[in-house]
Amino acid sequence: MKKLENRVAVITGGSRGIGKGIAAAFAREGADIVFSYQKNKAAADQTAQELEALGVRALGIQADAGSEEDVINMAKIIEQEFGHVNILVNNAGTIGLEVPIAEMETAEWDKVINTDLRGVFLSCKHFIPLFEKGGSAPVGKIINISSELSKKGRACYGHYAAAKGAINSFTMCLALELAPKILVNIVAPGPVETDMILADMEPEWVEKEKDIPLQRLGTVEEIGAAALLLASDDGNFFCGQFVSPNGGAVFF
Repeated sequence: MKKLENRVAVITGGSRGIGKGIAAAFAREGADIVFSYQKNKAAADQTAQELEALGVRALGIQADAGSEEDVINMAKIIEQEFGHVNILVNNAGTIGLEVPIAEMETAEWDKVINTDLRGVFLSCKHFIPLFEKGGSAPVGKIINISSELSKKGRACYGHYAAAKGAINSFTMCLALELAPKILVNIVAPGPVETDMILADMEPEWVEKEKDIPLQRLGTVEEIGAAALLLASDDGNFFCGQFVSPNGGAVFF
């Protein structure tokens, strides 16, 4: 039997990058997948097709992670189509612009906090009531995607690091509220090779990110493997933990 068979996983921002890597890892282990995407319907449809080719149900829903109206609508669709949730991965996020705090526009700060932090709160608020209940239900899992920068910081990314640091604290609070029926943990990736990074960042920046003990960027498959550990029954003794696959970029 596959590790996530007969389970429903919801992944915010799951049409590309790390979210898509996690969705694929879960689908290969039998989970039906619901994922949100913000704008690119063609990419979302392609992702859904790739996931369904693995033998599971897959549904992409357009939703802004920071919009309560969108999140409520997504929860209604999930309840109608799947009936319940077993796994929630709060992955949707944005890194924002590289700007010193004294020069940062308030709107830029608000945009990052809205997506990266408020989005996690909203999806937890509206998806937790959908978690499968009953004696035969598997242990529920919530995985919040943070970052190594939540611990070590980075100049000119104060909005992003602050949002991710707040996610860490929020995760610990939620873990205490929901255990033992739902276990809440963090996956905090280090530098990872995604289509967004390769498209948006200068080659010099990418090479600088490789200046870590493993001398390379991580892959979305490696982040997916960490998420799979926590999402499956193999992770049933993890609660409120900070799991950071980062290639030695920072030690905790």
